[in-house]
Amino acid sequence: MRTKISAILAVSAATLLLAGCAGTASGSTATSTSSAKSASSACTPPKSGSVSDAVKVTGAKNAEPAVTFTKPLKATSTERSYVTKGDGAEAKKGTMVDVSLVAYNGTSGAKLVSSGYGSDAPVPYSVGDSTLIPGITDAIECAPVGSRLVTTATAKAAWGGADPTQIGLKTTDTVVFVADIVDAVPTKADGAAQPAQAGFPTVKLAASGKPTITIPKDTKPSTETKVEVLKKGTGAAVKSTDGVFIQYQGVNWRTGKVFDQSWGKSLPVQPEAVSGFVKGFQQALIGQTVGSQVLVVIPPAAGYGTAGSSQAGIKGTDTIVFVIDILRTFAAS
Repeated sequence: MRTKISAILAVSAATLLLAGCAGTASGSTATSTSSAKSASSACTPPKSGSVSDAVKVTGAKNAEPAVTFTKPLKATSTERSYVTKGDGAEAKKGTMVDVSLVAYNGTSGAKLVSSGYGSDAPVPYSVGDSTLIPGITDAIECAPVGSRLVTTATAKAAWGGADPTQIGLKTTDTVVFVADIVDAVPTKADGAAQPAQAGFPTVKLAASGKPTITIPKDTKPSTETKVEVLKKGTGAAVKSTDGVFIQYQGVNWRTGKVFDQSWGKSLPVQPEAVSGFVKGFQQALIGQTVGSQVLVVIPPAAGYGTAGSSQAGIKGTDTIVFVIDILRTFAAS
């Protein structure tokens, strides 16, 4: 799908809140499974306590809050208190939410990071994802969209098996997170269904939105890139200069087998600059609207070329098919 990787998964200071190091080319991050909560575990958010209740937070919505507490703050366990409780969808494990966040060293009072306020866009987090430090999952999981919360913990507990010193913390320090859950990020296209076109593969969708692509039998693929709109969204049109959040599944026409997809991964959507995709994939995206789902048939010349992709089992003569859900656009850097 990609000709190059756009490193936008965690932007601004939020990169310091990942459990591991920089992402790999597949979008995953190397980290010990013991350093973060399992995405399959029960939803058990921390309870409020005297330490989290001692942190005072004021300020308007969408602006960085003023955070005050008497230092040194001393956490012995992880606690979480609501400043305001929203009425939106719950940030359950496996969902993705936009979060604005500021973090402090509770021992010294120093601000550690601030992200998602003012002109800085909120950061999308996949709730319960193992690439996040446990403290971020504690700060947002099970809380409804629109909430502002205070979470306090020891740096050791908040960072799990990861190293907090890179952000200016000792493992014995207390850390304070103030998180605003701004919005829920859609995980599937929500546009209006469109009539099927003849000659294209058929697509069946699960309740989650995950597609199953069936290649028509005894049919040769087109030698040109062909695009079919399966759902028509009402959002902004994708420009060549945009980045996009998408869900996708890729199938080899010759074998009918899936060779790449975002569905089922710990991060269900991944931001990519349109210019980072192969030509046929770009053709499928540009001009389509957010909320749309498209199917694209990509011949070798507009895909992986005569070299193919041995890792994906794609020969230089193989045509590939993608179903793409266009979830959001953003200004690519």
